[in-house]
Amino acid sequence: MTLPTHLDDILKLAAETGAALAPLAADVDAARRDGHETYAILRDSGLLGLLAPREAGGAGLGFGDYWRVLAEIGTYNGAAALGFNMHHVVIGALADAAGTALPPAAERFRAWMLDEVVRGRKLFASATSEAGRGAKLRGMQTRYRLSDDGESYLLTGKKSFVSLAGVADYYVVAAAADDGTEDTGDVSHFVVAADDPGVGFGTVHSMSAMYGTSTAAMTLDAVRVPRSRLYLGVEGMSLFKVVREPHWMIAGYTGAYLGIAEALFRHTTEHVTATPDRAGSPVLQQELGRMSARLRAARALLHEAGDLVDAERGSLEANAMVHAAKYVVGEVGQQLAQDALRICGSAAVSRSHPLERLIREASFASVMPAKPHECLEYLGKAAVGVNLYDARAFAW
Repeated sequence: MTLPTHLDDILKLAAETGAALAPLAADVDAARRDGHETYAILRDSGLLGLLAPREAGGAGLGFGDYWRVLAEIGTYNGAAALGFNMHHVVIGALADAAGTALPPAAERFRAWMLDEVVRGRKLFASATSEAGRGAKLRGMQTRYRLSDDGESYLLTGKKSFVSLAGVADYYVVAAAADDGTEDTGDVSHFVVAADDPGVGFGTVHSMSAMYGTSTAAMTLDAVRVPRSRLYLGVEGMSLFKVVREPHWMIAGYTGAYLGIAEALFRHTTEHVTATPDRAGSPVLQQELGRMSARLRAARALLHEAGDLVDAERGSLEANAMVHAAKYVVGEVGQQLAQDALRICGSAAVSRSHPLERLIREASFASVMPAKPHECLEYLGKAAVGVNLYDARAFAW
């Protein structure tokens, strides 16, 4: 399947895929399904190759347009959109480097990974978070060392929240060099196959929402990873990359949460308009107007921030804007959830109505990186002139 190249056509494909995902949302949320069918639909759609350059068979989307597609899917199935983003978070650095000549090892890695995504329809996921540390890279307890024969790396550790656990084909694992240093920032990423010896997953976490992300703990017991699966063939660059260009790590999810906010507004409006007397009430019209204004402001900020990343990737303004977008979209989603509760009453808390699930899902924006206080701290540091390219300025 060849992906369309025009954004309108890609958005149409995303809407068609979302429509196929929508009927699964309630059953997966209630753990009546395991969510595997959800990701089979996403594989079959071809959308896993959205970020891959066109010459590699992908759509070649930039960050801003990717956010638009992610929001479209999120309006139909928020958990599926988050899982879909987990895949693209680890493809993002490859997409950012499209058209840039790389050293031979990095070129080989990029060609292999893109081929796995586009032709192999392989699903990737990120494995970063650890208990008590979240997604912070400095001081990571998962460690790696070079094997005695020098042909591979050995990874040992435990990740606490790995989405697409047992669903993805590969996991991009963050690990620190096993050099005896406790608070090291020398972090690298490695591609671990789901069936590599020593890889294990716990049971899927029982959460109040987002069960469909299939999130579980991951253990790595001296997992042997060939040198060819060192991400982009370079050790120790992960923290530097996150500090300089944080958009994927801290804001990739934002489009999905905008989609959830869009769905909250749509279902609230549908509930009101189902009763002509309510639809004609000036009070309810004002309430919907407030929701619409908040949503429009969040959407405009997200689009501006995403487009700025494409135009000025890594600039201080682009980095500040994605932090602002992450914060505002998360806040607006929760405000709209409260509005839906107030306007729709019992319908918003009935398990038979999509609003009940959406209200729970909107709250999860606060636990995804960057958390609200981290976004505000970044913006505050920018305001007072802190050097935001200095890794020591943050708890990364």
